Amino acid sequence: MGEAQEALKVLTVLGTRPEAIKLAPVIRELEAHPKEVRSLVCVTAQHREMLDPFLRLFEIRPDWDLNIMRPNQSLYDVTVGALGGLREVIEMARPDLVLVQGDTTTAFVAALAAFYEQTPVAHVEAGLRSYDKRNPFPEEMNRRLVDVLSDLYFAPTEAAKQNLLREGVEEHRITVTGNTVIDALFFVLEKTRGDERPMPFEPRAGQRLILVTAHRRESFGPGILKICQALRKIAEANEDVEIVYPVHLNPNVRGPVRQILHGEKRVHLVEPLDYCAFVQLMSRAYLILTDSGGIQEEAPSLHVPVLVLRKTTERPEGIEVGAAQLVGTEVDSIYQAVQRLLDDEAEYRRMASVPNPYGDGRAGRRIVEVIRAWGKGYGRRGG
Repeated sequence: MGEAQEALKVLTVLGTRPEAIKLAPVIRELEAHPKEVRSLVCVTAQHREMLDPFLRLFEIRPDWDLNIMRPNQSLYDVTVGALGGLREVIEMARPDLVLVQGDTTTAFVAALAAFYEQTPVAHVEAGLRSYDKRNPFPEEMNRRLVDVLSDLYFAPTEAAKQNLLREGVEEHRITVTGNTVIDALFFVLEKTRGDERPMPFEPRAGQRLILVTAHRRESFGPGILKICQALRKIAEANEDVEIVYPVHLNPNVRGPVRQILHGEKRVHLVEPLDYCAFVQLMSRAYLILTDSGGIQEEAPSLHVPVLVLRKTTERPEGIEVGAAQLVGTEVDSIYQAVQRLLDDEAEYRRMASVPNPYGDGRAGRRIVEVIRAWGKGYGRRGG
């Protein structure tokens, strides 16, 4: 960038815990180039209680906090609250580029607001697809809409890039970067090295720990109920297994989980954990059952097999290389997949030894290199 040219103004927008985790490496890298980039951050606080600890952990200091979360909020509430607030922020900040991540309602609304203000959009984790617009809901449509509105695409894998190309995105706008969640994971592993934190539950010697997370909107109702019934069946059938389930704050999750699993022997329902504690718990797990996209990406770096509690996944790479298995939400399919890994040591070792297909911990650096080059060329408001 020429000496007379002002620093590129990049506004990063986030609203949830996963966005904070996955954008922290990018924000840190943007802030490492203050002469070239002016980094601004806006949080919608779509998930207030679950977001704030991660802002502190990664030392993210928002320039704007819309604080839109309300009790029992609907998708309408999040969308309307975020859109009105982001209009004011973008009009005030006048960024050269708006940076969003993933498939949240915050990401979609930020991309839409930027489009309305004729501001270019960069999408971290672009190109993921399940090709079922109602599963996961609303994430599949959110990420498709963000990609339609975007100008720069940071695809985590080659498969994600191919999805974008098939949809007509120009190849020069796409960069395969790896996933920034691996950057964040390595950061936390280094930060907590030698600092073993007390866990909400410590398994007895000889017990195998199964870690569970399940909270996605498309599982509300029958899906969560059947997942919990499967967990109860697993606990009853295996005396050498302890199940730990950090239960999401959403009442659509907490209600059925406590209804079915409260007081169940060898099932431990705990409050949501801070990320450092959760990473340590993942590293100690024998097996992870999850409907989380981020955990599908993280667990292979810790050599822990993953069973995905969903009907479809937009992260097929882990399935394809054998680090994960798609098991859905039916009781028998979950139970049988878990029992196979508990009983078949060779199959367990095979899944646990697969290299992580999602990244090498340098995605944030690659993303910011592209943004800096874009800013030097043609990426200026009105240019």
